[in-house]
This record gives sequence, C-alpha cells and structure tokens, in this order.
Amino acid sequence: MTNKERVLTSIRHYQPDKIPYSIDFTQQAHQQMAAYYGDPNFAEKLDNCFARLLVLRGDAWRETAPDIWEDEFGVQWNRSVDKDIGVVCNCRITPETLNEYVFPDPDDPARYAHFSAFIEAHPYHCVEAAIGFSLFERAWTLAGMETILMAMIDNPAFVHELLDRILDYNLKIIDQACNYPLDVMHFGDDWGQQTGLIMGPQLWREFIQPRIRQMYQRVKAKGKLVSIHSCGKVDAVFPDLIAAGLDIFNPFQPEVMDVFAMKRQYGDRLSFFGGISTQKTLPFGTVRQVKDEVRRLLDEVGKNGGYIAAPAHAIPADAKPENIAAMIDVLNNQ
Repeated sequence: MTNKERVLTSIRHYQPDKIPYSIDFTQQAHQQMAAYYGDPNFAEKLDNCFARLLVLRGDAWRETAPDIWEDEFGVQWNRSVDKDIGVVCNCRITPETLNEYVFPDPDDPARYAHFSAFIEAHPYHCVEAAIGFSLFERAWTLAGMETILMAMIDNPAFVHELLDRILDYNLKIIDQACNYPLDVMHFGDDWGQQTGLIMGPQLWREFIQPRIRQMYQRVKAKGKLVSIHSCGKVDAVFPDLIAAGLDIFNPFQPEVMDVFAMKRQYGDRLSFFGGISTQKTLPFGTVRQVKDEVRRLLDEVGKNGGYIAAPAHAIPADAKPENIAAMIDVLNNQ
C-alpha cells in the first residue's frame, strides 16, 4: 500500500497493511533531532503519510519589526519566545469597526498557484489543504480572546456577525481549494483547554456548531474528507462533530481524554489522528515507556482502521531526542 492508500483505507474503517502515521516538529525540536541524527534532512525521510498545502499567498507573512510577524489579516504575532506561532500583540477589529474591516481576497489566484504542482509531486501521499485559525481562532485573533468570550454573553450580535464574515470567507476558500484533486480539507480551530471547552458546550453549539456544519458539508459536497485540529478536552461535542460531517479528529490528546475509550465509543464513526503523549511520555518517559505506549496505540486504537498515529501536537522542545527516536523506530518498523 502507498501512504495515501493506508490513510484512505483507515478512514474507511478497514485495516491497512500498517498504521499510517505523521510526525510534526516545533522548530526547536526539529533542530535537536537534526543534531541527534547528525542529519539536517532527517524529517524528509520519515515517510509521513500526509502532504499539506497551505491556502496562502507566498507573501502572506512579513516581518514588520524584529520578531514581530504580520499575517494577511493584519494580525501581528510576537515570536520573540514562541518561534512557531507567537502571541497576538495587536487588535484589528472592535464591535465599532467591524463593518470597516476588509478581509483578504479568498479568490486571489495566487493562493492556489502552487496547488497543481504540489499535488502532482505527491502522488503517494494523502494531500490535504489547510485553513488555519478557521473560525473561533480567527475571531479572537482579530478582536481579542477576552472580547470574543465576553461578547458571547453581552454582545452576541457582534460575535455572530464576525463569525458569519469569517464563514463566508472560508466557504469561498473551500470552493476554490476543493476544485483541485486533493484528498482532505483540514481546519485548525482550538476550542478546548485541559478541562473542557473554552466557551462551554452551550455557547459552542450556539456560535460554532452551525458554521462548522456549513463548512464541513460544503467540503463533503465536493467529495473530499474533513479533518479538524482542536486542542484540549472537546470530546463532549464529538457527537455534534460526527453529525456535522467530520471524518478525522486531531490531536487526540491522551492527557485530556481516554483515547482507548474514545476509540471504543466513536471509532466506528470517527477516525483519530494523534494520541502519542507530548505532555508526559515524550518529555518525561523512558524509551521503554515510549515504545510500549506507541505499540499499544497501534494495536488497540489502530485495530480495524480509524487511526493515524502521531504525537498529540507538533513535538515540543522539551521532548527527549532518544524518546522521539524510539517513537519513530516503532512507527517505522511495524
């Protein structure tokens, strides 16, 4: 089987010849592993199953000051500490200025100019196009986390209007991207924290659920699969996500949910992507503990398909290189 065939077989809830996997690194972890292996190109040899397209122009990001990066929405990110994402350090929208704000052009051909060549270059990978910060995250990066959460209670009309504008933008992106022969449309949108949904299930169902359903159904109408990345304990809304049309849930954090129970409860209707502990086992476990955890995930969560093995997030800087190597060894040698 090719990696694409393994992923598609698993998502259909059949057993592939081996469990597909995907490993991503933060910049610091990547540098540490390059030094550990003595190979700056080690990541290219991992045989990851996914190839990801970002729906961005080549000039979508620019450094406006040392360690301050501005995205195409005009949001500025301080990357003096977190080099991978950063911390929002400006405010682009208030309730008073929403109608004045101009979104980037979702129909700009430059967003998709690299799609055909990329897809042709990855015939054996599962190709996904990704919209990061796709709804709730886009709203709070534009207007501020506190503003959005408080407005869900005291100014819901503002939140609904902002989310509708983001939704309209996303639907146009979906329509354009899904015209290409890719396999998966992936959305990034963190809704969770360690103990539950940031806004709680009731507000999630009021503000988030109706809009993700529209996005997921638009993707399904184009014949593509739907994937979501949402950190935190969000299993309370797994039934809602399944009903909305979700195929793949990531990052599947074992620190916040019983991944084996989730597989038993939802594994016939939802595929899971992640599961390898980045908060405990990779940074603090032993090599033996890492190998045992990965093997158990492959054997139990991977049984009868519905699983893509992966760390539960991009591997952080505090993960031990020998533990990362042990994980890679088990995944490579199924």
